[in-house]
Amino acid sequence: MSEKRTELSRLGEFGLIDRIQQQFSLQNETSLKGIGDDAAVISSGEESIVVSTDMLLEGVHFDLSYMPLQHLGYKAVAVNVSDIAAMNAKPEQIVISLGISNRFSLEAVDALYEGIRAACDSYKVDLVGGDTSSSVSGLIISITAIGRVAKDKVVERNGAKANDIICVTGDLGAAYVGLQVLEREKQVFLTNPEMQPDLEKYEYLVGRQLKPEARMDIVHDLAERNCVPTSMIDISDGLASELLHLSKNSKLGVKIFEDKVPIDHDTFETAIEFKIDPITCVLNGGEDYELLFTITPTDYEKLKNHPDIHFIGHMHENANQNVMITKQQTLVPITAQGWNHFKVE
Repeated sequence: MSEKRTELSRLGEFGLIDRIQQQFSLQNETSLKGIGDDAAVISSGEESIVVSTDMLLEGVHFDLSYMPLQHLGYKAVAVNVSDIAAMNAKPEQIVISLGISNRFSLEAVDALYEGIRAACDSYKVDLVGGDTSSSVSGLIISITAIGRVAKDKVVERNGAKANDIICVTGDLGAAYVGLQVLEREKQVFLTNPEMQPDLEKYEYLVGRQLKPEARMDIVHDLAERNCVPTSMIDISDGLASELLHLSKNSKLGVKIFEDKVPIDHDTFETAIEFKIDPITCVLNGGEDYELLFTITPTDYEKLKNHPDIHFIGHMHENANQNVMITKQQTLVPITAQGWNHFKVE
């Protein structure tokens, strides 16, 4: 009799994470927060250390046919710093593990680390170590970021209360639309190598995909305004997925309003060009690396004039009702339809 086999696609990425989390419990007093947030939280005297790891795989997370190695190095650091920012912490160190094949030259490695160094300078973090290994399956980059924050300023996903205001930074959907542009231009080139990419019109969108920025500026702005969010997460998998994370962890429902969600003009127009609903790009696109957070109603006055923070809805008591009110005043359930690492093609 054959042994039972369960496909990973049945669980999905987050189901697998939940399953792993259920098998482990924290054994040390210094381990304050384990699996299930943007970063782990470790006690260190009056402060907390936050630790996060992200891995980027060639062919899954990036395509070197249009991703310059310098940009890839920068992005690899930025997406890890974004997780530290989502805990309301300041990044201080990173370590890098690199799997690389002999198809890459020394000059290529130098270009990758040129981008890494630029990101370290931008975010004021130190590269303090790592590991290198040969790879037979393309380029693999794994970065662990370490940050620090006062214990009473740590922000997790589970702290929201009913009637808290849902806030988001920047604009959303641009990175996904930028990816569509790059993929289209790649296909045009493969069909006719004489055709050169036409990206000037899409500079902002392509930039959001190739070289995202972690919103450490917002973390500093919140501190200056003496505002500590009640919950927070970075937007890596699409607004819908992240809203559902806040809902699940805080055991509350979310209600957002389509007309309050920030979409850049270029994102909107290019989505229409590609015959994609712009709000679909926002909800399910991912890789914007903006911050999604909640604040108490009393903190609204502190942030209401901030030019890059948008108030898109609120938390409510019914944990089973996560909805968006459309521009036509229709109530639509929020569902996560972003990238699934284990989807069967």
